[in-house]
This record gives sequence, structure tokens and C-alpha cells, in this order.
Amino acid sequence: MSKETAIRTGESSPPLLFRQVSPGPRDSTMQFRLLNFLDARKNVKGGPGILLGIEMLMIDAEGTLAQGFIGQNRRNQYEKELQRGRIYTLTNFYASNNKVMYNVADQRLVICISHASALSKVEEDIEGILTERFRVHSFSDFEANCDLRGDLHDVVGHLKLVDGQALHQRPVLCTNEDSTSRKVMVHLQLKEGPVINVYLWDEAAESFRLKFDASTATPTVLLVTTVNPKRLGGKLCLSSMSSSRVFFDEEVDPTKEYLAWLTTNPYVTSLVNPVEVVKAETLTISEIAAFVKREPAQVAYFDCLATIDDVKLGTEWYYIACKDCQTKLNRGPTTLLCPKCGNENATAVANYRVELSVYDNDEQCTFIILGDAGKDLTGRKATELIDAYVQTKKFRIKVAHYSFTSTRLSLTATKIVSPAELPPKNPPLKTLPGTEVENTELAESSGGGASAIDDQKKAKRAKRSD
Repeated sequence: MSKETAIRTGESSPPLLFRQVSPGPRDSTMQFRLLNFLDARKNVKGGPGILLGIEMLMIDAEGTLAQGFIGQNRRNQYEKELQRGRIYTLTNFYASNNKVMYNVADQRLVICISHASALSKVEEDIEGILTERFRVHSFSDFEANCDLRGDLHDVVGHLKLVDGQALHQRPVLCTNEDSTSRKVMVHLQLKEGPVINVYLWDEAAESFRLKFDASTATPTVLLVTTVNPKRLGGKLCLSSMSSSRVFFDEEVDPTKEYLAWLTTNPYVTSLVNPVEVVKAETLTISEIAAFVKREPAQVAYFDCLATIDDVKLGTEWYYIACKDCQTKLNRGPTTLLCPKCGNENATAVANYRVELSVYDNDEQCTFIILGDAGKDLTGRKATELIDAYVQTKKFRIKVAHYSFTSTRLSLTATKIVSPAELPPKNPPLKTLPGTEVENTELAESSGGGASAIDDQKKAKRAKRSD
């Protein structure tokens, strides 16, 4: 029998298995390997969350996965003793029904460490307890469980693109100092053939970046644990969770096996053209609003077809930005200060900031045009701009932290992709009788002054009234 660092209670019966655990307090002993542990937090909108304690992922001698929990009041007692991959003995614990929305283990009960518990390391390894176990699922499984907020499974496939960059170019990822290093988007082709977007956030993104940059050869195969399947713009994608881990080519058995299969089936890498999968998702205004409502604050990019309805007045149409990072500068006593670069004598440039009222067939909201995107809306004489005042465009939308904390739906348009036409609506938009006025008649009757511009704006907006 393995020697332990703490004295056992003298119980002669074998350790309890996870499947044998029932809800409530137990004075039994169990033995498990600790696969992973992380901070447990309660999400708070616009903040880092409230620290509740430590979540654990454990595996027993039968290979069953279970979740464990150490409350904040016991955190200091056990945190320094926890080590991934080590085997532990736990005596006296409390099994609680899992109230968490997302499940990452087979066992539905959570093993809680209480004030009466005794947790101790086992000094020698026990070969009968697996060092890892993954729950890899297929594309069809993720399709079936999309948006159900239930079990979180693992995915393995080969990389097609990393942040939009092909592998043969050895993608250059963000540095530690870059705020966007907390997000990585990969296009992962599964064994069945489909390419799926995988969004890596926070710790998962940082782990991916560090492992990717440290690899001598460009990694090919990726495994991500506990991913959440969801649908964006009608397309299935996977998003990492706080419990997610990432593994490359030779790290674990599933990636080794996939790499071996890929070596014997090299033709699959050419079945999908990377250029065809890098396009941004096209969502309606209401779909983007739904994304903002249900997701934690995160940066994402979408395309959106919308018609410009009005230019909002009463706000500054440009801002003074840092030449290097485009961040809005603060005024110091004698110089301009960049809050992002830390430059106390920043070089200033003027950038567009225009608020537009836009609509599609279902919703209306505000688009904020920033930077170079404003160039596509200017450079015309006033009369030319009036004639083409109502314009339908495809906008590249950036959903950022501001979108989640703002009291009104305002979306940042970073680029005007192209002119576009709204898809037909059923029933179509109705026109109120007597509201259509030709531009030439309007200009002649009103003298072509400021009132003509105001009247024409009203006439254009009236055309979309239901």
C-alpha cells in the first residue's frame, strides 16, 4: 500500500469510488488524482467576478471524472498543497448536487471539502489511476448539444488558421503586453471534415499562445477541453470556458493518435481552402444584440448589413488619437498623454468618430464609425451626399467590453466592407401615402437651403415606416 503524508483514519475498507457517492455528509475515504484546479468565481457584469473558492477536476480508479470544491474559508489551508497530476486521499467530505449550469464531469455530484475534511497527498504514484481522461466528441455531437448549456466536452482536430493566419506562415501571435493576447480564434478541421471556429479566451488563450510560441515546429493538432457549443450567425462554433485546457501534437494520447491518423491521410489537409473559412460571420442587428446579452464581456467581430438612417448631431465628429496605438489622448499640463502606451509626449492624429443611426429589416441602433472607416463616408460635396444620403452597407462590427456595459445598444464599426442590399423582408416595408418626394422638386420648392436638407432627411426616413 502506498505511504501517505498524513495518517489514515484506520479505515480498512477500500476507498470509495465516485459512482458510490450519494448526496450529504460522508465519513468515508476516497482516493483520486487531481487533474486540474482553478479559481471559482461568480460572474459580475463589468467586473472580475466574486471569488468563491477553488474548483477541482478529479479522476478515480475507475476512470470516472468528478468535480470538487474548496470554499473560500478553506482556500488558504489547502491551496499550497494542490498540485496537478498528484494523487490525494480525502476523508470526511460533503457531496452536493451540482447547481452549475455547465457540467465538465461524469459524476453529477460535487465533492466538497468541509471543516471536518482531511486531505493528504499520496507520496507514491498509483498506476491504476489514469493520469488523464478526455471526453472527445464529434461535430454531430456538438450540433446536437448546441446552446443547451449542458455537458461541456472536448474537441480535437487539425489547425487550418490561427487568428486568420495560415500555418505555413508560422502565425505571429500577440505578445503578453498586448491586451488582445487574452483572445485567440482558431479554425479547427475535425476528422469528419467540417471546419469549426474555436474561440479561446483568457487562460486558455494565454496557454495556447505560450505553447504555440515555444514549439520548435509549428503545431498541427489541437485538443481543447470543456468547450461550449453555440451558434453565431447560423453557424456552429465552440467557445472555451474557465475550465478549458489546450494540448498540442505530442502532449497527450488523443493528439498523438490524431497526428498519426493525419500522417496516414495527408489528403484531408487540402480538402478545405483556408481562404474560404476566414470570412467574418454576417449577423443581423438583433443577432448581435442577442450575443451581447447572453455572452460574458468579450471581443468579437461580425459583419452586419444595415442602412444609414441619420447622422447624430451634437457630438464631436472626431477625436485626437495616439499615432502609434490610436487610443484617445489625455491632455496633460503641456503635452498629450497616451493612457495605453504610457507615452507622456505622444504624437497626435485626428481620427473619425461619427455616430450613425442605422436599421435593417428588423431593428434599429447606433453604429459608431471610428478611424479609417470614416473615409468611406466622406470626400463628397454636400449635394452629392444628400442625393446618396440613405446608403446600405456591409459593416465590420466589433463587439467589445463597452457593448456589454453600455445602457444602450451602440456598436463600433471598424470597417465598411462593401456596398450591399438588405435581403427581402416578408412582408416588405410599407410606404405611407404622400411621403415620396423627388429630390429635384424638394430642392426647388424650398430653395435648396438647410430646410431642404432637413425635409429630405424626414422624407427618406418616412419610406421605411411600417
